[in-house]
Amino acid sequence: MTDQTKAIPEHDLLTQQSFIRTLGAADWLFALLIAACALFAQMHINHHMDIYEVFILWSSALCAILLGWFFKPMRWFTPLTMALAYAAVSLYNGSIQNADGFLLKYFLSSQSAIMWQCAFIIFALFAYMIGAAFAVKKNTQSNTLLGMGTVFGWISAVAGFTGLLVRWHESYLLRPDAGHIPVSNLYEVFILFLVITALMYLYYERKFAVQKLGGFVYTFMAAVVAFVLWYSISREAHTIQPLIPALQSWWMKIHVPTNFIGYGAFCIAAMLGIAELWAIRSEESGKKSWLPPSQVIEEVMYKAIAVGFLFFTIATILGALWAADAWGRYWSWDPKETWAFIVWLNYAVWLHLRLVAGWRGRVLAWWAIIGLFVTAFAFIGVNMFLSGLHSYGTL
Repeated sequence: MTDQTKAIPEHDLLTQQSFIRTLGAADWLFALLIAACALFAQMHINHHMDIYEVFILWSSALCAILLGWFFKPMRWFTPLTMALAYAAVSLYNGSIQNADGFLLKYFLSSQSAIMWQCAFIIFALFAYMIGAAFAVKKNTQSNTLLGMGTVFGWISAVAGFTGLLVRWHESYLLRPDAGHIPVSNLYEVFILFLVITALMYLYYERKFAVQKLGGFVYTFMAAVVAFVLWYSISREAHTIQPLIPALQSWWMKIHVPTNFIGYGAFCIAAMLGIAELWAIRSEESGKKSWLPPSQVIEEVMYKAIAVGFLFFTIATILGALWAADAWGRYWSWDPKETWAFIVWLNYAVWLHLRLVAGWRGRVLAWWAIIGLFVTAFAFIGVNMFLSGLHSYGTL
């Protein structure tokens, strides 16, 4: 046994060994498939990639493998979305003029896939809500409609992520010298937000068996869908535009997605906060609640905030590094930076109060709900009402 191995506590070493032992042939086959896809991508689009983007490609492949090992449904989600996106790329055959083909026009073009995403989010919302009502009536924990809500949620995530991948390719077809990852404007990041939020909720639903909470989360997602549709119709936001100079950086490829994992988690937590208040009210009145116990809801909310806080912290650090590269300084107390710090501090205090001070219940639920408004202002309100170095992301 080496000195490095001796330094690892025995229980941690056993945990690591047991995790590796749980990996079966399907897990290693999945890892091989993702690695092969990354190698294929590098070989075919190497002329569009610098050393930083190659690093991002292989880091993304590693993250996809780990996600597939950690959350088993990702083993089919990731290959399926890549296969659908590659099918769309093949149908385009190097020309945007081929977009009128049947499969592209109605299913696989970025806009078609995103519209299917929006539709299935609405379908999932109704399935979850009606399914929860029937579960209450028949006093059951699950039923076919709740199961359909889960299926519709997965379909929406597949459609949305496929749409983003295809939109990336379409940007190069429209502007070969100005193609870019589709996280550059409000329309694109909201689609990314819907995908991330759906995947995170589906993970917690599977882990904690809380299908009845789907109506709360998808109500918020449906509101985002309404905004996306309005934004597309009134501002033609779905059209692909060239990157403005401020966003022509490889930092954007990692900063923005990381940020939206945090945003998605915080929004899930806020919806769960509403559910917890509802459950607490039922428990205090002595009525039988149709929701899971408030302690279970709070545990899911805590997990969501912990994950969101981790990724938001990483995103803030990446943003500081991007600022140093672009403006020559890591932090300037620009309004966007200031409000990002307020968001970070808000959830840092929430976690401190729960983990150290031992707070539970109604106060933390309200705190999570109010945190959504703080986060929303930091994301949208700052760009609308305050000026600064980040004033390029307005409505």
